Formats: sequence, C-alpha cells, structure tokens
Amino acid sequence: MTVTHLPAEVAELRERTRRFVRDVVVDAEPAPGARLDQVTRDRLQAAAKEAGVFAPHVPKEYGGQGVPLEHWSPVFQEAGYSPIGPSALNCMAPDEGNMHLLNLIATEEQKDRYLVPLAAGDIRSCFGMTEPHPGAGSDPAALRTSAARTPGGWVIDGHKRFTSGAVGAGFCIVMARTPAVDGFPEGATMFLVDMTNPGLRIGAAIHTVDRSIDGGHPHLLIEDCFVPDAAVLGEVGLGFRYAQVRLGPARLTHCMRWLGLARRALDTALDRAGRRELFGGTIDSLGLAQHLIAESVIDIETSDAIITKTAALLHTDPKQGSAMSSIAKVHCSEAIFRVVDRAIQICGGDGVSDALPLAQYLNEVRPFRIYDGPNETHRWAIARRASAARSAAVRAGERYRGDAVAGRSVDA
Repeated sequence: MTVTHLPAEVAELRERTRRFVRDVVVDAEPAPGARLDQVTRDRLQAAAKEAGVFAPHVPKEYGGQGVPLEHWSPVFQEAGYSPIGPSALNCMAPDEGNMHLLNLIATEEQKDRYLVPLAAGDIRSCFGMTEPHPGAGSDPAALRTSAARTPGGWVIDGHKRFTSGAVGAGFCIVMARTPAVDGFPEGATMFLVDMTNPGLRIGAAIHTVDRSIDGGHPHLLIEDCFVPDAAVLGEVGLGFRYAQVRLGPARLTHCMRWLGLARRALDTALDRAGRRELFGGTIDSLGLAQHLIAESVIDIETSDAIITKTAALLHTDPKQGSAMSSIAKVHCSEAIFRVVDRAIQICGGDGVSDALPLAQYLNEVRPFRIYDGPNETHRWAIARRASAARSAAVRAGERYRGDAVAGRSVDA
C-alpha cells in the first residue's frame, strides 16, 4: 500500500499495525470457516494494547489511538489484512460504528457506562435496526418496533433480525418508532438497552456464510421492555438522523477492512503465480493470468481512491460524505469480491478448497453487497440524487442539453 500525506503519528501507527497483524494475528487465525474463540480474542487484544495499535479510531481519552476519521483507512486496511485483525484491534463492526456514534451523541453518563468498556474491549455490542418483513430492512421508514411513553421511561415492543453481534453482547442500540410526545416530534428514537433486560431476549440464529463478526446475526425479540429516560441516545424522534451519522462512516469502514483482505487475497495469488509453472513458464508470465492480476490491481487502487475521497468528505461535509459513502459501498463491495474471486481462479483447485483461505474470504465479502443496504437500493438512491442535482442546476440557469437539434451540430 502506498500512502502519502499522512501525519507522522498516523504513518507510524499504520506501520506498527502492519507488523502486528502480519507477525502476530495471522498466525492465530482459526481454520477457514471457523470462528475466532474468546480466549484467542482476549489474548490478541491484550497484545494489541501492548503494541500500541488497539482501537485506532477511539479518542485517546477512552484508551484508543485517536486517529481522525479522514485517516482511518490506511490503518483499517492493515487491520483487515487478516479476517480477525479488526477483532484483535477492536475496530470490527458493529462495535466500531457504535463507538463512533456514542462518542458523538451520548451523554457523559452514557459514555461512562457503555463507551468506556466497549472501547476497552471488555464488552461487545449490537445495533437493532433490521426487522422481519414487512418491517425495516432496505427501507428504514418501514420501522415497526415501537416505544410508548410510560412514567419514568419507555416500553419497547418489536422484533429485530440480523442483529449482528448480539450473542454475547453487553448492550444493544435499539431503533424504535416513537410518537410525538413532550414537545418532541414523531419519528424514530435510539435506546441503549442492556442485553440483561428481561424484556429483551435473543431468538433464533441466522446461519450465514460469513464468520468474522463475533456474535452472529440472530433474531432479537423485544417484549414489554422497560427502559428509563436515561436510556434514550441523543434526542427523542431524531433516530433516523443519528442513523445517518453512524451509517455513513460504518459503510466506509467495511470498505476499508475488506479492502485489506482483498490485498491479502491478491498477495496470495501473486505468490502462487510467481512460483507455479505451467506451459513452460510461471503462471504470472501467461497473458490470461496477467489480465486477472491487472484487473485486480485496478479494482484495489480505484477502491482505495474512492475510500480516501469519501473519508475526506465525511470530515469536511458529512452530508455529502454520507451520500458518497453509498457510491463507495457499491463500488468497493463489488470490486473486492472480484479481487478475491480472481485470486481463487489463479490458484485453481486449491483456491476453492480449505487448503487456502480464499474460499472463506469470498464468503466473508459476499454479504457486504447486502449488509448496510443492498447495492440495488444504493444505486436507486445514487441515481435519484444525480437526477435531482441536475434538475436543480438547470432550474438555476445551467443550459438544458437534452433536446436533439436537427440540421446542425450541438455545442459540447
């Protein structure tokens, strides 16, 4: 990875992370298809703290490295070079996104109770948004989980699914629809709910092809779940606004981590192609293999560039950055999949076996085209924004260029 214009402190952290992941974490990886066990996770997190690479995105006051969002990518990519690297460094979804959100909008009391132990790796968390049909999924406005006002707090009822990280989590950020009450608007509200709350229980597991997220993706059943007023995260009725604060960076950090894994897949393929001989030469001397390699390099570099641009926008203009994160999510999720798929092709039969980890990498990155919003939904939103922006420009005086003119050329 070639990184320019990084502050010296971040550049040094990136190099330390690179060494730690490649020298310590990779050797601790479970067999392809297996999950990281808690004992190994705890050992690696302790080692990451000792190496000074733990929680790169978390402010220093909470025990992290204090890297600003616009410089997360080089470090997160190094963490993602191993599928368990982000867990070792405590920058894995959904915890990383929840830490970012808590740091921005939680009260000091909420930070002490939830952010401090989460940032330290003492607990994990989950985010309760997705629901069974016809509830919230691709369309957040379909949210059906509700919270009703009651003396001293709220009572939440609903059913979540794909609650990533829920098994073994310490708390959940639950999104629920709330009425207009006490001067607050009707809308959605975020609640901090302890997983020990008797009104919340984990339901059936959902068995997915990915294994890297601790705690799986189970159903979450919420029934007559009382939480006090102090459990409201941010303000009542503003949950959808806060969701965008969380989701823009969270989409992008998925891109960062998986791009690191794509680099690992390409390295594996390059090593293989540089030594295996076919038809009188090494694989990397064959035109067809060279085409696959070149296409993967192009996918990696374009993904890296769009991530960098989006991270900068999220820092300077969060609204535009959130919109750009949809573009980054679509491009990177598909480009990363192609890189891993090509690596498998280059490695032949071993690529689809568990003798190499590439098939598991494909399982890890494939769901990203669905998680954090299906790519089709993002494409719909991207197209709508483009059409709206062009219409606004024409109304503001830009020359309309859609009419055909017979008999003469049209200016460029």
